[in-house]
Amino acid sequence: MAVQHSPIIHSPEVERARHSPVRDDSKLAPTEDLDREPDGVPHDVVGLTALFSVMLAMLVAFMWLTGSRVGRFGAVALVVLAIPTLVTTLRKKAARDRDHTHPSR
Repeated sequence: MAVQHSPIIHSPEVERARHSPVRDDSKLAPTEDLDREPDGVPHDVVGLTALFSVMLAMLVAFMWLTGSRVGRFGAVALVVLAIPTLVTTLRKKAARDRDHTHPSR
């Protein structure tokens, strides 16, 4: 004859309260700072770089594909002048907007 065992009843797991440093500033370590941008790069500069790079590439491609001599010359001139200007302007904005109080690690 087989012996039947009654199932073991476990108490339900009680979820522990989570103390995330994002929600509770008192739980932060002395060196933690959640206000800084972790990579040190202003995120709006990253977005502007992507936006202007795509817009410039589309404009140059459109000018090049129109096929006229003036359009192609303009596209080359735009690349020679606009890319360094774009890089310089965004580099200055990044330096101005960078968080100097909370530098990245």
